[in-house]
Amino acid sequence: MDKKRHRELEKILKGVASHRRVQIIDLLEKEPELSVLDIAEHLAIDFRTASEHLRKLVIAGIVMKRSDGAAVRHALTVRGKNILKFCRTLE
Repeated sequence: MDKKRHRELEKILKGVASHRRVQIIDLLEKEPELSVLDIAEHLAIDFRTASEHLRKLVIAGIVMKRSDGAAVRHALTVRGKNILKFCRTLE
């Protein structure tokens, strides 16, 4: 692997380096197209906390955002689905 690939892997791993982020990607697999508010309510966490975790997941390419009028919806990317599948092999 080259240095660029190492940095990309670091970005991905940092993206899921929180139990809350793993909870979010697990939730989005079950219920795609949720807003930040929906996610915060499902996980009983603060809106700002959910928003910050989602921001990091988007940067890592694990979650994608889609505008839906005034709302923003979130769903897993292929990378996100693969990471969740990998995480389940660790159980």
